[in-house]
Amino acid sequence: MSNLRIGTSGWNYPSGKGTWNGVFYPPPRRRPKGFDELAFYAEHFDTVEVNSTFYGQPRPDVTRKWAERTPANFEFSVKLYQQFTHPRMFKERLANGLPEQAPRDAALLDALARPTDADLDEFRRGIDPLASSGRLGALLAQFPASFKDAPSSRDYLADLLRGFAGYPVAVELRHRSWSDAIGDTLALLNTFGAAWVQIDEPKFRFSIRQNYLPNVQGFYYMRLHGRNAATWWRHEKSEDRYDYLYSAAELKEFSDTADGAKQLVKKLYLYMNNHFSAKSVANAAMIKQQLGEPIEGEYPPEFIERYPELAGALTPSRTFF
Repeated sequence: MSNLRIGTSGWNYPSGKGTWNGVFYPPPRRRPKGFDELAFYAEHFDTVEVNSTFYGQPRPDVTRKWAERTPANFEFSVKLYQQFTHPRMFKERLANGLPEQAPRDAALLDALARPTDADLDEFRRGIDPLASSGRLGALLAQFPASFKDAPSSRDYLADLLRGFAGYPVAVELRHRSWSDAIGDTLALLNTFGAAWVQIDEPKFRFSIRQNYLPNVQGFYYMRLHGRNAATWWRHEKSEDRYDYLYSAAELKEFSDTADGAKQLVKKLYLYMNNHFSAKSVANAAMIKQQLGEPIEGEYPPEFIERYPELAGALTPSRTFF
């Protein structure tokens, strides 16, 4: 079995201009009885990156059902709850949840936002059905571009990695200060066996610089976000940021990287996050094609018509939406 797993970031995009309904999935009104998006997705890929856990702590009853709806060899990489990686966002959420007359005490909000052992335990309990069944890929600690290299940041990251000791953790850093201090960053991550997430995204003055080399032997983790620089920071809807389709030539750099890196690590995860209109699905299939990996499952004719680059590589289903 290959040590390479390719998939997308998320599988459920039911609304907006970039919905997957009518592209990769049937529209709601034309779905066969009992249609299951996750089960359908798992016919095509053997891994997925879970985004929903960023917005709320995972629940064991939910993750248990995920495992039940997918094949035994399917793996879920799970994004950490925003409280662990986005304290400013979490504090705003706490403040917005307070009654209007309640005082907005900054020190109190800071204390409430800082993760506790109980918060760590809740997350671990939530993912236990995946971990105990061998379905857990990696935990993704995705930090915002505002998270800069500083002594306090390094201390916080070290504490977080200690809290998730025993789990494979992939750390996504976006500010250039981390790559400017590459030796210190690698030393910190390597101490905990954490993979430095290799990312592709529009490059700005303070964007992180990376060489795409593995930093640990345990696993490698890559995320491709698209290159839609025009809407990266200014957009009407958040989905607009991910409205980008990589060309075959653009993907070749990453398929070559994955082909080389998989020789150096025990397992490699590559996730496409350009999810607008299932462009991530198309690009994940293109990466598989370039790497000579099997492209499994049947694809709706509507999907193949939208992404004709894949026409000769995909098995079309007989059913039109």
